[in-house]
Amino acid sequence: MSKYYYNEPQDSYDAIVVGTGISGGWAAKELCENGLKTLVLERGRMVKHIEDYETANLDTWDFPNANQPTREDIAKQPKQNRTGYTTRPASARWFVNDLEHPYNEIKRFDWMRGYHVGGRSLQWGRHSYRFSDLDFGANQREGISVDWPVRYKDIAPWYDKVESYIGVSGELLGLPQLPDGQFEPMMELNCVEQHVREQVAEKFDGRVITSGRVAHINSDKKFEGRTRCQFRNRCIRGCPFGAYFSSLSSTLPAAEKTGNMTLRPDSIVHEVMYDPDTKRATGVKVIDRLTKETFEFKAKVIFLCASAIASTSILMQSKSDRFPNGMGNDSDQLGRNIMDHHLGVGASGKFDGFEDKYYKGRKPGGIYLPRFRNLGGASDRKDYKRGFGYQGGAARGNWDEAVAEMSYGKDLKDAILKPGGWTFGMGGFGEVLPYEDNRMTLDYDKLDGWGLPTVTFDAGLKENEWAMRKDMQESAIEMLTKAGLRDVEGFDRPVALGLGIHEMGTARMGRNRKTSVLNGNNQVHDVPNVYVTDGSFMTSSACVNPSLTYMAFTARAANHAAEQLKKGLL
Repeated sequence: MSKYYYNEPQDSYDAIVVGTGISGGWAAKELCENGLKTLVLERGRMVKHIEDYETANLDTWDFPNANQPTREDIAKQPKQNRTGYTTRPASARWFVNDLEHPYNEIKRFDWMRGYHVGGRSLQWGRHSYRFSDLDFGANQREGISVDWPVRYKDIAPWYDKVESYIGVSGELLGLPQLPDGQFEPMMELNCVEQHVREQVAEKFDGRVITSGRVAHINSDKKFEGRTRCQFRNRCIRGCPFGAYFSSLSSTLPAAEKTGNMTLRPDSIVHEVMYDPDTKRATGVKVIDRLTKETFEFKAKVIFLCASAIASTSILMQSKSDRFPNGMGNDSDQLGRNIMDHHLGVGASGKFDGFEDKYYKGRKPGGIYLPRFRNLGGASDRKDYKRGFGYQGGAARGNWDEAVAEMSYGKDLKDAILKPGGWTFGMGGFGEVLPYEDNRMTLDYDKLDGWGLPTVTFDAGLKENEWAMRKDMQESAIEMLTKAGLRDVEGFDRPVALGLGIHEMGTARMGRNRKTSVLNGNNQVHDVPNVYVTDGSFMTSSACVNPSLTYMAFTARAANHAAEQLKKGLL
């Protein structure tokens, strides 16, 4: 972007957007393109597209310790390190220092955070799938939690809009449980992935292996300021090509281009101000991250897009005579119903054959096997509800396999010059049900460095998820075995909520203000000029990556807000 505004924003705007990640970028773009003068607030540091991707072109040998964190590194990021990959030197700068940004756990919760302009849109996994009517209707059908106030037909046009803009590579499948979209060309499967795809289709009715639907440009179609994927698979470092979608390379530049955006980084929003006479929010209170000065900014409409935990924390801190327990919390649902996807369970094996085949480049996404459980008929299970999908892929080993063989002399040299054997692995992503007692609270006795309360998590998997995990492993073993792999082994690693980095549900939408925080347009029921469009609003989690759904709902809500403002209703 050519211009940013820092320290001297005006006092009042048409709209304020809190957060610059997946949701915040879309809110900024849509509001600005609708002509609204918009202040975008980011609690983290400034990051500029391309020039601040400092590790994007470095190789493993360019890093100390071959890109492995030291004990000293991990000591600063003990919770961020739980993923096993976020604290490597190539990507550690995108994740917070846990000592500076503490939180509390009654049960283990892996809260992976990045505080900077662009948020986690710079590091996300990029898998982009639509929810289906099966997902939007599941709670009502099964009598679980509350009903979504929308259905697929309400969101489908916004999925179209978002996919066409961000670029999602994928294959048309015609599956009701995984609706098709507006796709870039699919990233091709390699030979072993194609073989397993054919074997699974032949031996298992209704199971389809396809390429992961990832938000990467995979054609020469013109996307402003972005170009096609280079198959480097260094995405977590920031993409200088803009090939994968991020708010930093795409939606924020679009917002800036209108001339309507004011961006202020280093701005920690901690409260939404409320006027009891108008029954509207009037603005937000901000602490400068660096100077700790306090500010108030006013606006006609406010979008909270700071992430499920952060946005809900802001609402919880927004107390008044009208809302003594936090803004919009008459239902006592604020902070409850935390969901994620549970993962780390599946199987892998070795494949004999295709020794004369290899692949070019490093794909930024592997295979995807959509949900095939509890779709009706023979697919239904009695031991758990909902379902799961698989991500994974096939690859050839490299020289470290030669070391395992302990070859010497000429045998070693010959082996090192040849690719290793093929392996194939697949891991499940399972749906987590919304449970009221899976929750977050605020601890006012343990404050952070800015004098704000810290978050305490008390949330975990329950019987339904544990039963599902057993099936996730057994089904993976069965499919790989019948597909002709050898030495197939299942795995089920220790898991906690948060590890999927899909936290959601803390300010759910619903049809009834007595049981939900938001209405079907993402508005706080009793404060209609406050919209929440990050993972907070989710009423159920489905088993697919949720970011595409966040973006679709955000675009829809921003256009709704613009229309309401023009009609004088906000």
